[in-house]
Amino acid sequence: MTQSASTSVDDQAVRLRNQVVDELIANGTITSPAIEAAMRQVPREAFAPEAELDAVYHPWNGLVTKRDTDGRSLSSLSAPHAQAHMLEQARIEPGMNVLEVGSGGMNAAYLAELVGPSGRVVTVDIDEFVTSRASRFLTEAGYSDVQVVLADAEAGVARFAPFDRVLVTVGAWDIPRAWCDQLVAGGRLVVPLRVMGLTRTVAFEKTDGLLVSDSSKLFGFVPMQGAGAHDSVELTLAGGAATLVFDENPPADPAALAGVFDTDPVVIDSRAGLRMGEPWATLQMWLATALPGFCRLVVDRAANEAADRPLGGIPIGLAVVEGGSVAYVANRRLDGDELTLDVHAYGPDAAHLAETVAEELRVWDRDHRGGPGPRFLVFPAETPDTELPAAERVIDKIHSRIVLSWPRPADTASDRQSVHQQPISQ
Repeated sequence: MTQSASTSVDDQAVRLRNQVVDELIANGTITSPAIEAAMRQVPREAFAPEAELDAVYHPWNGLVTKRDTDGRSLSSLSAPHAQAHMLEQARIEPGMNVLEVGSGGMNAAYLAELVGPSGRVVTVDIDEFVTSRASRFLTEAGYSDVQVVLADAEAGVARFAPFDRVLVTVGAWDIPRAWCDQLVAGGRLVVPLRVMGLTRTVAFEKTDGLLVSDSSKLFGFVPMQGAGAHDSVELTLAGGAATLVFDENPPADPAALAGVFDTDPVVIDSRAGLRMGEPWATLQMWLATALPGFCRLVVDRAANEAADRPLGGIPIGLAVVEGGSVAYVANRRLDGDELTLDVHAYGPDAAHLAETVAEELRVWDRDHRGGPGPRFLVFPAETPDTELPAAERVIDKIHSRIVLSWPRPADTASDRQSVHQQPISQ
């Protein structure tokens, strides 16, 4: 590449970098001058030299850097939007000691900018390909002081502990005890936490030895490998048209659901929904935490259209199993742009299950729509029930017990209108 061509590429990278930062400031993702400065400074392209600049600097899309033999992503550079949001959640200050779980190099460079020369950044990954790549790119970009560690992050990195902040940049099904134990009192853990198959980037503060959340947002991340890996259970039905994905507590007798979609459905209009522009995130989590048997529904559109009895409505991926019956939530267009949420239920107890799901949709619509979403508290796995606070749901993992409670929004149910009086959308 000639010098003029190289200069042109560098100029384009700087332009795209500043464009992304400007966009993230405009939409409220970046709010602090320190994070703005870090994201303008670090050359994102240096950590993905094989990729096109437009892909490297896409504000909303991550960039896969390694796949397994089946094509599944094993390592990636998170989207600038996700990285900026997590950095804001972490509230990093100069001089801090920060652990990053999941390497790639670029986010560690952002962290190095934020902690400054008096701080320290440790980044750990289980994959030697990833750590070797991160070490090389960090050195080439001028961040050779970052400590790159090859290890299973399940045990943290004790030799550099305690940490003021722990940022996890891979999807975690559980929270290993080491992440809390190696965090200082008042320190913050930011982690993409998977609960009932739904991933939220949750920011925790360590208070009295426990982790208490103060913010969360829907994001997707490459899943953790090693001791912290967790596989979902998939149950394919309706001749391949529908797959139920269970992240927790799969049915004890999957055979009871064989042929369930061959029955006539019961369909109920829940008369619940969302205002225009509202996200689905709190609705998803409410059903996941309110109803035993929650799972995700994946529909193969081509197989469903070709089926003798295709699934009706437009499924939104939320389902519930009870015994030999299954129900899913679908949206349906009303007049204009308005949608309502229907429940489609199949099986011997379809009518009962449909009404159960519809009632939870109404409870969410009445008490939690527009609210802050769930509050997460993380207790050690050995904590007895008698020492847990009152909550809507307790999710038991291997290392932890995750307690979810639902603060109500500031407005009251009586101030809200029915879904049939207001537009809603995805």
